[in-house]
Amino acid sequence: MNDRKAIDLASKCVRCGFCMDACPTYRLTGIETLSPRGRIRLMSSVMNGETDMTSEIIAGIDTCLGCRACEPACPSGVQYGRIVEHFRNRIEESGVRPKLQHDAKHGILAAMREPHLFSLSLRASRTLSGALAPIMGSSSHGHADMPVPIAQALSGGSSQTLMPETPDSVSVGSLPSFSPAIGERRYSVCILQGCVMRVLYHQTNLATVRVLQHAGCDVHCPPELGCCGALDFHAGNHSSGVEHAKAVLAALRGHEYDAFVINSAGCGSTIKEYGTLLEDDPIWAAEAAGLSAKTLDVSEFIERIGLPGVSLRFPAVVTYHDACHLAHGQGVTDQPRRLLSSIEGLELVPLHESDMCCGSAGTYNLTQPDMARRLLDRKVANIIATGADIVAMGNPGCMAWIARGLKEQGSAIRVMHVVEILAQAISA
Repeated sequence: MNDRKAIDLASKCVRCGFCMDACPTYRLTGIETLSPRGRIRLMSSVMNGETDMTSEIIAGIDTCLGCRACEPACPSGVQYGRIVEHFRNRIEESGVRPKLQHDAKHGILAAMREPHLFSLSLRASRTLSGALAPIMGSSSHGHADMPVPIAQALSGGSSQTLMPETPDSVSVGSLPSFSPAIGERRYSVCILQGCVMRVLYHQTNLATVRVLQHAGCDVHCPPELGCCGALDFHAGNHSSGVEHAKAVLAALRGHEYDAFVINSAGCGSTIKEYGTLLEDDPIWAAEAAGLSAKTLDVSEFIERIGLPGVSLRFPAVVTYHDACHLAHGQGVTDQPRRLLSSIEGLELVPLHESDMCCGSAGTYNLTQPDMARRLLDRKVANIIATGADIVAMGNPGCMAWIARGLKEQGSAIRVMHVVEILAQAISA
């Protein structure tokens, strides 16, 4: 997408203000330039040549979570997510960001999209956290932060950057390339293991396969499938995101499947938009649109096809957190709740502000630690107030970040993916 197209999309904003209350950063600050309406004005002024790219404008865009809560609230249908991702790409290509901050950000992204490197980085950070404790920052909550130089580079000076919760033992999980349907075969599906998911939550991938098998699906997991590009697109690295998208499309060539099933909200949201992201590419446009049409979140797919002949029991009080890129990016809100409500013995209780961002948002908790902390504290307080045993959700970033917040508060509430609950309900 070029500036002209982005300006056209931005011109649909009639400045009505309906987006304001939906925006987490505006709700926390009340500052116009930290709202979707205000940010659209900032971005348009640069793209129209009315003003230069300043550090103040970059700061305003950097504080955007990219949660897209403004989109369903907008009566004019402004595609804010597309506009801000385009502008973030413009920022990265402009060279105005301090080199140390730019390099640190891209280094983190490079590590996260390569599971083995990500796993190694997490193990190293644990070692550094212990060995370098005397020269590391310490948060107000008493947990060791990232090494000061890295934290300061990422967050523009703050050394209060907290890492999400990670397992004690970190490794890279791997699923079999083929898992046959249990019982009558009804569908053939492909799944994506993901970058973060296979390192932090391999058990979620195993649960996904198990549930799909019990739903009568042959499950294919092509080993050559790598990063989908979501992290890059969201961070403004458009060219890198496109290359990863093309690699996914190439890896799926030759595979016949009824659906491409995703258990990570951020990945699913991006892959569903491949058709738009690659619409001007004469080689890949048709394949991209075809894959987008077949992509479904795992809760969306299971709720659609059902689990015929399967008894589900899971006695627990559960509340549900809406991952931003599932609720706002994909419009998937009722399906996971219907699935949970269908389980015998499970009591689903409402969560106040369930669709308000938890502050994880990809690398946001690293680059904007103060705002991320405020959002996390608010989310955790709401979760604890439900009295639930478990908080369910559909995105690994949310899972790790909320688990950190609950642990800090000494809460025994467990964090689980919806598909993990389904898998255990089948086992019971």
